[in-house]
Amino acid sequence: MPRAINSSDQFTVIGENIHATRVVKRGGVRGHVFDDGTEAVKYRLDGERHYVHIPEHFTKTQPYEQGNLKHFMIAMWKGLNGDADESAEGKAYITYEVNRQIKNGANYLDLNVDESSYRLHEQKETMEWLVKFAESVSSVPPSIDSSNPEIIEVGLATYSGTQGRPMLNSIALERPEAIDMALKYDARAVVMASNEVGMPADADERVENVGRILEMALEKGMAEEDIFVDPLYFPIAVDSNYGKHAFDAITKIRAEFGDKIHVAGGMSNVSFGIPKRRLINDLFLYLAIEAGADAGIIDPMTTSAERSLDIDLEAGPVKLAMELLQGNDDFAMNYITAFRAGELD
Repeated sequence: MPRAINSSDQFTVIGENIHATRVVKRGGVRGHVFDDGTEAVKYRLDGERHYVHIPEHFTKTQPYEQGNLKHFMIAMWKGLNGDADESAEGKAYITYEVNRQIKNGANYLDLNVDESSYRLHEQKETMEWLVKFAESVSSVPPSIDSSNPEIIEVGLATYSGTQGRPMLNSIALERPEAIDMALKYDARAVVMASNEVGMPADADERVENVGRILEMALEKGMAEEDIFVDPLYFPIAVDSNYGKHAFDAITKIRAEFGDKIHVAGGMSNVSFGIPKRRLINDLFLYLAIEAGADAGIIDPMTTSAERSLDIDLEAGPVKLAMELLQGNDDFAMNYITAFRAGELD
């Protein structure tokens, strides 16, 4: 039977926001253009507007030319490399986000610097700086996230443990050596349902992959309760079966591996490319919890287990979203038609 989660207090939130990948639109709600033509990311703190000014060299990057501002990449660079004023500006923005995530229920802060640079030594320097700084202003431990085990190890080695045990994001069959790293640094860990060569095709393949990596982890001495399985959630806009695959995988993983492990994953992935993402994310989280999930890598400002658990399943928009997530709305045609007609408001 799925693990019953009846309270948001039982749901572990890995806050996903402090990533060098994150973007806001130039000239959008979060973008600002000053009279002299320079630009910034704007945010409000204690009722006052603050800015993260865009350094000139960032205006020559591809994301900028494509209309995007990688705001955490900029804040990390300023905090580490800027003069006193620039460093203070970058630190203030990261502190703002740390506090927002914790206030909204984050139990871990997922830190990722992969796109801060294409040079490994600079990525490592940024991770070391970010972990030290985040630890100085946070009350919850970090989740060290990277596609490169060397960067993960720098983060884990840097963290002194003042907020509790860290999370390693992630362990997978393509890099089983991360199991030893988790044990070395007494870290809990996200365990991926991918295999050595790519992503799983369906729920059964997810369960098979998870079983293989869990066997390795448990044989090496990881505790079941320290393992957070990521079944891998894919955008429903790409394939109408992806929602069903996810729920089937959660149910089967919980049935196969018991209640001591945790089932997590990047919940917001499912709504990429779909309008009214919050509606999709809320219902997906509700259904994932019903299937047995008890954790998630989410933006706690926009996705809430408490709100999801209180969702009105009889509401018209929710019924349309349900049909989409359960694979009964090919190409999301009914959902998108309803959105265009204003029926999802």
